[in-house]
Amino acid sequence: MSKLNIVLFGPPGAGKGTQSNFLIERYGLVHLSTGDLLRAEIKAESPLGKEAKELMDQGELVDDAIVIGMIRNKMEAHLDAKGFIFDGFPRTTPQAEALDAMLEGKGEPISHMLALEVPEAELVKRLIGRGATSGRADDKDEAIIKNRIREYENKTAPLKDYYRAQGKYTPVDGVGSMEEITERLVKAIG
Repeated sequence: MSKLNIVLFGPPGAGKGTQSNFLIERYGLVHLSTGDLLRAEIKAESPLGKEAKELMDQGELVDDAIVIGMIRNKMEAHLDAKGFIFDGFPRTTPQAEALDAMLEGKGEPISHMLALEVPEAELVKRLIGRGATSGRADDKDEAIIKNRIREYENKTAPLKDYYRAQGKYTPVDGVGSMEEITERLVKAIG
C-alpha cells in the first residue's frame, strides 16, 4: 500500500496546527515540521544539526540540502508510518522539487497538497484572538499580521501552481467549525 504524504498549506491563522493534529490521528501519519526537526537535530548535535546551527548562528538560512537530509532521517526513523504530513516545508519551488526527487527515490511521492483558504479579515481576527491568549507578540499587531499573510501569499503562490500542474493541489475552504473544515479535508483526501 502506498503511503499518504500530505503537504498542508495555509496562511498564518488558517488552522493548520489544529487540522494537522486531526489528520495525524485519523490517518496514522507522522508530523514533519521542519522547525521541530531543526531544533531536534541541533539538540542531538547530529552532523546535520551542527551544520544547521553554524549557519543559523551566522544569521544564514539553513540550505535545502540540510533540511531534505533531516526529512530523510525522520522518514527512515519511521519506516512503518502510514504516511507523513509536511508542515512548513516546502516553501519554495526548488524545495518542492528537491522533496519530490527524494520521495520519488523512495517510491513514496506527495499524495496531496491541501491548501486551507481563509479570507484575510478572518485570519486577522483569528490571530488577534490568538495573540490575546498566546502571548505571541507577532499575533498582536495587525500590521505585522498582514505582512505575514502577504509573505505567505507571495511565497506560496508558485507552489500552488507547481502542485496544480501535478494534479495534487486542492484548495479547501478553511472557514467554519473545526468539524466542518476537517470534513472538507477528509473529502479532499478521498
